[in-house]
Amino acid sequence: METRELTVVAGSFVGFQLLFSVASPWLSSAITPGYGRLPPTKVTEWNSRLVSTVHALIVGLFCLYILWFDDEVNANPVWGDPSLVKLNVAITCGYLLYDLVLLACNWSTMGDSFFVCHHLAALYAYGYVLTRGVLPYFANFRLISELSTPFVNQRWFFEALNYPRSHRLVVLNGVAMAVVFFLVRIAVMPSYWASVFATFGTPEFERLGLGAQVAWITSCIALDILNTVWMYKITRGCYKVITGRAGRKVKEGSEKHSNNHTD
Repeated sequence: METRELTVVAGSFVGFQLLFSVASPWLSSAITPGYGRLPPTKVTEWNSRLVSTVHALIVGLFCLYILWFDDEVNANPVWGDPSLVKLNVAITCGYLLYDLVLLACNWSTMGDSFFVCHHLAALYAYGYVLTRGVLPYFANFRLISELSTPFVNQRWFFEALNYPRSHRLVVLNGVAMAVVFFLVRIAVMPSYWASVFATFGTPEFERLGLGAQVAWITSCIALDILNTVWMYKITRGCYKVITGRAGRKVKEGSEKHSNNHTD
């Protein structure tokens, strides 16, 4: 891994930690008085979700820019120039490391095994991108999924502020969350895997070596299984809200940190 990528990973880790501990409390208090009335456990998760939203917007929009304008990566998805992709991946790796530390420090209230599996699978695969510069198109394509995260986090913010599930903003956000989650995590699967299968047997694929091939395919399968499970949960929750069958509100503190990615 080059010095530039190491610097970005470290800077991302520190930057997101400062956003969590300094910027988020100040900004949240200025935006809504409800933040100051939250219990300590929810304050921690609130700050975590605000950081998650900022990260998702940064890497998601950067991802779209690369997909639209980085001709070298699009022309050679396995061995194209990875410079911009490695920057985006380094930002994400710094965030994932920060978030794993946060989970470890608050496991009793925020811990979730699926969430840890998601992070470890992503770090395992992205490690090859940072160290060998391989698979830039596919690594970047995966980051488009982060565009659904702000809607997932906003749903939690509404619940933390005691918005009723029948509130128009809650319903609209829920529908948008389900639609965007489907578009960026589920609907793209056929296109993504068609591009993967198209590389099989090519000299570029053979050049990767067994280690990178296994890391790439297994991590993608694991992430897509998790995304499918989360899509099911989101669809079920969205259906209940739209049909007015949401029932009683979830007890305070019962939701897990995995809601950064689930319903």
